[in-house]
Amino acid sequence: MGCFYVESPAMRMLLKKLQVDTYIQLVAASSIIRPGVARSGMMREYILRTHDPARRTYIHPVMKELMEETYGIMVYQEDVIKVAHHFAGLDLSEADVLRRGMSGKFRSREEFQKIRDKFFSSCHEKGYPLSITDEVWRQIESFAGYSFSKGHSASYAVESYQSLYLKAHYPLEFMVGVINNFGGFYNTEFYVHEARMQGANIHAPDINRSLYLTDIHGRDIYLGFIHLQNIQLQLCETLLHERNTNGPFIDLADFMRRVAIELEQLRILIRIGAFRFTGRSKKELMWDLLLHLGDGRKTEVHQSLFNESFDKSAEGEVEWKLPPLTHHHLEDALDEIELLGFELSSPYKRLRTKEETNPRKSDKSVSSVFQLPDLIGKEISIQGYLVTTKPTRTAKGEYMAFGTWLDVDGYFFDTTHFPRVIKQHPFRGKGIYTIKGRVDEEFGFCSVTVSEMEKLPTQGIE
Repeated sequence: MGCFYVESPAMRMLLKKLQVDTYIQLVAASSIIRPGVARSGMMREYILRTHDPARRTYIHPVMKELMEETYGIMVYQEDVIKVAHHFAGLDLSEADVLRRGMSGKFRSREEFQKIRDKFFSSCHEKGYPLSITDEVWRQIESFAGYSFSKGHSASYAVESYQSLYLKAHYPLEFMVGVINNFGGFYNTEFYVHEARMQGANIHAPDINRSLYLTDIHGRDIYLGFIHLQNIQLQLCETLLHERNTNGPFIDLADFMRRVAIELEQLRILIRIGAFRFTGRSKKELMWDLLLHLGDGRKTEVHQSLFNESFDKSAEGEVEWKLPPLTHHHLEDALDEIELLGFELSSPYKRLRTKEETNPRKSDKSVSSVFQLPDLIGKEISIQGYLVTTKPTRTAKGEYMAFGTWLDVDGYFFDTTHFPRVIKQHPFRGKGIYTIKGRVDEEFGFCSVTVSEMEKLPTQGIE
């Protein structure tokens, strides 16, 4: 998670199946994940040949000489040139025309058609059976337009390897960097989640601790003000300048005296819990805000030689005492979803019921992904919080999909949704689902082939 080019569900699955633990393996994985190699079936064949040397057969002795490192499978763009030159007998310039022509941009060009014809005629002159020539051409055609050159894959793998090193040795600092990068495969929510899974204590923006970007203090990560929707950049700059110049804020009144801020902006800070250090609840702070601001829509900065807290009784005025104000933890979650785009606590806490109604007797209820290896081939039922989906098409052109989820403990698992199932049980947006299906395993990677799926109701937001 968070590591350059290798964090997508498909890439993490591939790394797991290949048991990648060297840079050279990472280079190969960076190329065979490309659409052409995967679509032609050669990615799966590469995985099989990695684990079973007996499968490392070569369609022709020349192929062993050219691609023994990749078990006879074309993985890089250079492989197209090598096969066209050494196997088919094309000169290097013709072989490169063939490689470029496979990109799809030049398929209609007469030049490319001539090279194709020469490829087949040259193979015929060399005495290759047409079946072998056809298969070699199929492999070239199936992936060449999408594959990487080896240098390209190698350079990608350098950055992947460096980020993997940082993630392994400095996980919290690395994840803060990923969060502040605002890029990557996943939404910020899941990078924050990953930091929590690595042992971080995640804190909402705090008036006295947070910066504009996310910051880390030991194991405490404070989300930056930048994550607050509709917060003004100028306000953040003013707030941070005042804090750096004159020290931390004492309470809400001190903040209002020192920082010019509009009412709605201040409400955002209160609702996200940025004044929790005062010990007063959000609702109490809202009352303080109205009492202090009155009919005003914006605070005015007042210069003072002394720090002043908001205490009306000290001024000889009536000290108002509020009645008990109720608070539910869901209020914080809903505020976070609205203001940050995600909640900082587990979404499972918002489930209306923790027990699934009327589960099939043949299904084994599973709560943790760590149970899956013991249930291979069995029908199970598991709850999952949707992370991402990958729509695709079968060979017949039918819609299917892959899903990635978090279990109740926050660990990832993956699902496969074939056409018939996805029609009857489609994805219905972000949320928690009950997933029923069969546990499958290949080379240590477990997934669930879905037979049924239902989105569960949650409190507060549907």
